[in-house]
Amino acid sequence: MYYLGIDLGGTNISAGIVNEKGDMLAKATTPTMNGRDTEDILDDMAGLCEKLAEEMGIALEDIEALGLGVPGKIDKKKGILIYANNLNFKNVNIAKEMNKRVKLPVHIENDANCAAIGENVCGAAHGNKNIIYVTIGTGVGAGIIINGKVFSGSFGGGGEAGHMVIVADGELCSCGRKGCWEAYASASALRREGRIAAAKYPSSKIYELVDGNIKLIDAKTVFDAADLGDEVAEYILGKYINYLAVGIVNLVNIFQPETIVIGGGVCAQGDRVIKPLEKILDEKVYGGENKTELKIATLGNDAGIVGAAMLGRK
Repeated sequence: MYYLGIDLGGTNISAGIVNEKGDMLAKATTPTMNGRDTEDILDDMAGLCEKLAEEMGIALEDIEALGLGVPGKIDKKKGILIYANNLNFKNVNIAKEMNKRVKLPVHIENDANCAAIGENVCGAAHGNKNIIYVTIGTGVGAGIIINGKVFSGSFGGGGEAGHMVIVADGELCSCGRKGCWEAYASASALRREGRIAAAKYPSSKIYELVDGNIKLIDAKTVFDAADLGDEVAEYILGKYINYLAVGIVNLVNIFQPETIVIGGGVCAQGDRVIKPLEKILDEKVYGGENKTELKIATLGNDAGIVGAAMLGRK
């Protein structure tokens, strides 16, 4: 059996066809170009579905279902994307619109929840009953699985851990509030701090690595500068990892999952991030005995696609 999954992000739309085990059989990506009309983005999503079916040499009707992983608050039963602060979708019946285009049963779920499902089905948290997937990219998302089921809250917006406040009246978040975890622990936050530091300390390696073009600084630049022994970068990373740890400690204290899986671009740093996080967790979790394992996502950017595709698996 074949299942289609789409991961709709603020930067890219990624789609794939998987089998019932979650194995990726074909994959394609196109830029989201956020800011365009909703209809254009929906058309691109449908175009990816058609392209993948053609590559596989199958018809769309040979596919069991289409699953959509979308950011923000959703109504799963009605198939509506209610609100996504990093996209211009508001109260869009995305399931109905995609069904018009591809003529398949359509299921929707929050994108971080889809990634959690993917990692739970065939990734780092395979076989676990209670897991939290934390994705660190443009924002910070979390997918929470309790007793084998996705936790969405009573109104579809549960699990938005990136928008728990960790600093009262702190940095402005993309959601419009201040002090959210996302404003401190996202890759965007690390990029912001790197650019501020480079402007303030032009003798730093952060500045040197981009030849003074501060706009080229991203999260990886800060890690690269720290690896070269740059004190400014090391200081920024120390603060960043502490902020990241605050949110993770909160999640462990509330849910005590078997595993927390870290995904997104920052997870490419591996032990550079995991080891200091583990140390802080051992020191800070309530009761002083941390049993939750921290793991790097094994499916990488495919987790959201696989999890979305699995929404249609009966």
